[in-house]
Amino acid sequence: MGCRVAVAAVIEPVTAAEPRALSVLWREGDWLAVHKPAGWLVHRTGLDAGETRFVVQTLRDQLGRHVHPVHRLDKGTSGVLLMALSPAAARELSLQFEQRQVHKRYLAMVRGWPPASCSVDHALRPDDAPPDAPPQSALTHLRRLATWELPVPVDRYPSTRVALVEACPETGRRHQIRRHLKHLAHPIIGDATHGKGAHNRGWAERLGLQRLWLHAAELRLRHPVDGRELSVRSDPRDAALNADWCHLLSQPWDWTPSAPAPAPQPAPGRAR
Repeated sequence: MGCRVAVAAVIEPVTAAEPRALSVLWREGDWLAVHKPAGWLVHRTGLDAGETRFVVQTLRDQLGRHVHPVHRLDKGTSGVLLMALSPAAARELSLQFEQRQVHKRYLAMVRGWPPASCSVDHALRPDDAPPDAPPQSALTHLRRLATWELPVPVDRYPSTRVALVEACPETGRRHQIRRHLKHLAHPIIGDATHGKGAHNRGWAERLGLQRLWLHAAELRLRHPVDGRELSVRSDPRDAALNADWCHLLSQPWDWTPSAPAPAPQPAPGRAR
């Protein structure tokens, strides 16, 4: 089935307002999950000394309590971030990540049209490791959800193609999804490190927004007290949380039969 074609003139910019407070998706006992906006750091770091938006400090001021991150998301990635109110509580959930008991589901917009589904089993060496350090095993499952083509030349290509991809990493290596998609020659749009500048600039101009198009949509894990399954979501169709993704999803994508175009969901994602 051919893609429906849209011209850049129909794409209006979206303005994502900076939140005054972080949205809490789930809270129970000493555990909670928040929606991390794109462009926010999880905590202060000397590697990005000019940044002023930090999840840990903002949430601490918001709740009036010390908070501890259970896992990490890249600065450019939006979506579900687990936090805890004590080091012991953080450790309880961190163990599930270490033991690969957490199911992670991401949404990404990538360059080109990748296979309908595939698994990338490609070991990765940590970014800060010495050249002779052994690579670590890394596995990501990918599924193509939709495609889109614009009759606009970019780089050496006569048209511009992108796809929406669901990514489910089994391991948790740094930048794993970004590096695995680059390994497939389908880097994430907006990825300044692993993508190509011409494509990133072109889509930033067309969408009116510069960001890494990677979103942590859902985490499924065991409740730390009674063991029941929790599903914590930051729905990319929720306009209150993800105006940029709502804008992107409203474009004329050609959705695969197994992944029909999503309907807008006004209510924020919640644990269930």
